[in-house]
Amino acid sequence: MGSAKQQSAISHIQALLQEWDKGNKVVRKKILEDFITQNQYKTGPELEQEFAQAASLFLTRLTAWLRLTYMIGTCLNEQLRAIAIFLSASSGHKFMAEFLEVGGVLTLLEVIGLKQAKEQDKLEALKNIQYIANAGRKYKELICESYGIRAVAECLAKSKSEETQDACRNLLLMLAKGNPKFEVQVYKGLIALLPCSSPKAQQMAAQSLRVVQPVVRTTNPSIVEPLLNLLRTLHLEVQFEAIELIKELMEYDVKDSLLSGLVALLRPAKEDTIVKHEVLEDPEVQPMNAPLPVYVQQAAAAKTIGILCRDSNELAEKLIQLRVTHNLLYAMGNMDYADSQRQASISLEYLCRTFPIVDDHVKDAMGDNLYELFMSNPETLYMNMNHVQADILVSNKVNIPKLMERVD
Repeated sequence: MGSAKQQSAISHIQALLQEWDKGNKVVRKKILEDFITQNQYKTGPELEQEFAQAASLFLTRLTAWLRLTYMIGTCLNEQLRAIAIFLSASSGHKFMAEFLEVGGVLTLLEVIGLKQAKEQDKLEALKNIQYIANAGRKYKELICESYGIRAVAECLAKSKSEETQDACRNLLLMLAKGNPKFEVQVYKGLIALLPCSSPKAQQMAAQSLRVVQPVVRTTNPSIVEPLLNLLRTLHLEVQFEAIELIKELMEYDVKDSLLSGLVALLRPAKEDTIVKHEVLEDPEVQPMNAPLPVYVQQAAAAKTIGILCRDSNELAEKLIQLRVTHNLLYAMGNMDYADSQRQASISLEYLCRTFPIVDDHVKDAMGDNLYELFMSNPETLYMNMNHVQADILVSNKVNIPKLMERVD
């Protein structure tokens, strides 16, 4: 009886494979849809039983058709979902090995890099790569050796779908963990994403760097410039992640470069603050209401400095030695951007209340009237300040000598 049942199953599979071999696109699509519906979440042994121990023959046909058609997108979504059933099957390492032997990883990576591919297809390809990465360290290394880090990072930067971007981010984090041979490469790939044009990708890259940094332990100096440039963003969620990453990097050897950079941002270069009047006067050009990026960056730097000072007196003293008081006063006098004035005032007020030496120098620089106005309500000082007072702040000569070294 068992033999008859087995023979029947073999005959059914032979008929299915023949139908696939002779079938056109419509026929194959129907076979794929039926396979996906009937075999979700099956284990490797269950798939073998379903195909009378010939599941590999169907997988071989699937991968061959995928390689032939992925560039034109024929039933691409169905093919990727069907392959995912094999790759995600528990106790199905045999299927994964067969898929990898025929260059499956490279094909999936090419799919996520195709301009013409739909976002949903890229998402399915990423899910398949995740199944492979989940199989262990040697599989992660295979993905990385196939230039997978670059391909996934580029997909994250260029994708218009948040779901696809999220899958890219999760895959990069997977490739960074338990993969010592390539963890630094993932770290550098995330740094390379910071200057990209997608705010969502910037946010995810900064978020991911906070996770990956403790894994790689040492920092790369190349992180400083793109991270500080993130402070130019008008997207508050990106600014938040940038500030959180700066806070965490205070424990690493780029601390001094970041602190010096933040202080320098309070005083933008003159050439960066010049508005091109010929563009503004062109009647064909819409008036620009957006603030200059360097002013947004100036305000964000002042805000970050305040956060760092509140977190640590040691950092506050270091910033004072870097002439942060002089530069905060300068930013407070920026009548072209109120948020710079506000953030600089809030940060400087904290320093004045914490360090008497700062308070003395600030009072001397401001004069009694402006100082009283400042200390009574730093958040609204910019609303009550006139141009003469702003000029006093901009032209301040405060240069606090090095504070006494702390006794450990």
